[in-house]
Amino acid sequence: MDRIVTEGGIQLKGEVKISGAKNAALPILVSSLLTDGRSTYSNVPDLKDIDSIKLLLSTLGAEIDTGGDVVRIDAGGLNNYKAPYDLVRKMRASILVLGPLLARLKKARVSLPGGCAIGARPINLHLKGLADLGASIELKHGYVEARADKLKGAEIYLDLPTVTGTENLMMAAALAEGTTHIKNAACEPEIEALAHAMNGMGADIQGAGTSCIKINGVSSMNPASVSIIPDRIEAGTFMTAAALTGGDVRVSDCEPDHLGSVINKLRLAGAKIKINKKSIHVTGPDEIISVDIKTRTYPGFPTDMQAQFMVLMSVAKGVSTISETIFENRFIHISEIKRMGADITVSGNSAIVKGVPMLFGAPVMASDLRASASLILAGLAAKGKTEVNRIYHLDRGYESIEKKFKLLGAAIKRVSS
Repeated sequence: MDRIVTEGGIQLKGEVKISGAKNAALPILVSSLLTDGRSTYSNVPDLKDIDSIKLLLSTLGAEIDTGGDVVRIDAGGLNNYKAPYDLVRKMRASILVLGPLLARLKKARVSLPGGCAIGARPINLHLKGLADLGASIELKHGYVEARADKLKGAEIYLDLPTVTGTENLMMAAALAEGTTHIKNAACEPEIEALAHAMNGMGADIQGAGTSCIKINGVSSMNPASVSIIPDRIEAGTFMTAAALTGGDVRVSDCEPDHLGSVINKLRLAGAKIKINKKSIHVTGPDEIISVDIKTRTYPGFPTDMQAQFMVLMSVAKGVSTISETIFENRFIHISEIKRMGADITVSGNSAIVKGVPMLFGAPVMASDLRASASLILAGLAAKGKTEVNRIYHLDRGYESIEKKFKLLGAAIKRVSS
C-alpha cells in the first residue's frame, strides 16, 4: 500500500494550479443520464471517485470515452435501473443516480450507500423528496427501490440543507411534470454548477445557490458541453499549507468567490492574501495567530477544511476552539496529529487547540480524505520525517497532491510498498 513521506521545515514557494472540483464533477457527470445524447465534460479531475462514478454509469448502460481531462458520456443506451452494492459501497455520492434513473426509466434500484442503513449521513431526505414528487419508495435487502409512472412537481422542504439531497431532487424534478420548489436547499457552489450544466442541457432551474430553488419540469433534455468548476477545497488546502509553512504561494485556476470564509480565517491567522480574478496569492505570517472556527453549511467555514485548519492552529500562538457542526466522527485525525506533538483536547463537538512551538515527524495513519490532507500538511510543517500511511483516501479527492507540493519545493514523495 502506498504512503506519503515528507521532510518538514521547508517554506513552500511558487505557483500551484487547482484541478476541477470532485464534488461538482460527480453530480454533473451523473446528470448525463437525463439525456440520450453525447455530452462532453472538460476539466474533469483524475480521481478514484471519478473512476468509480464512470464505472457505475457504464454499468447502467452509458457509453464513456475519456481523454486527458475530458470525459464524453452518451446515455442513449441507458437500459439498467439497478446500481449494485459492489459499486455503490465505494462512494456515497453514487446515490446521485437515484433521481436521474427514476426520471428517465421510471424506476430505480440503488444500494444504500456504503451498505449502511439510514442513520449517519442519512439519505432519508432524498427519499422523502422523491416521495413528494410522486415516487413509491421501499427499502428491501439493503436497496432503495423506487418507482413512478409519472413524477409531478411538488413543494419540497428539506429539514437540513443536504447537498447530495438537493442535487438528487433537482435532477429528478427536471423531467417532472409541473413546477417543483426545493426549500431550505443547500447553497454550495457545486449546486449552482450542476444547475448551470443542466440548464445548458435544456432544464429550467432558477435560484440555485440560494435556499429556494425553482425547477420547471421539461419533457426532454439535450446533450451539452460543460467545464467543471475549480475545486475550492483543494485550493483551501494549498492556501493553508502556504500559511502553515511561512510560504509564498500563488494558487491559480481557482474561484476566490467560493473561498470567502477560508480567506477570512487565514487573514485573521496572520496570512497576507492578495486576490485576483482567478488566483489567490498567500504569504505566510512570521507568527501564526490562534483563531476560532465553527464549521457551517456554505457560505460558512467548510467542514472539508476543518482538519487542515486544525493543523495550522496546532502551531499558532494562543488557544483556539474548533467546533464541528456538520458531521460526527470528524475528529478522528486528532489522535494522529497529537502523535506529532499537538496539544488538542476534545470536548463534545469542539476541539480545544493549544498552539505548540513545533510539530515533530512521526508515522501516522490516515482515516479519511481530508484527514489524509491534514496529516500531509502537518508533515510539511514538522521537524523531521513523517510517513502518512493508508493514503488511498487521498486519491479519491486530490489529483497528484504530492506532485503539486513538490513543485512548490516540498520534500515529499510517494512510496509504494
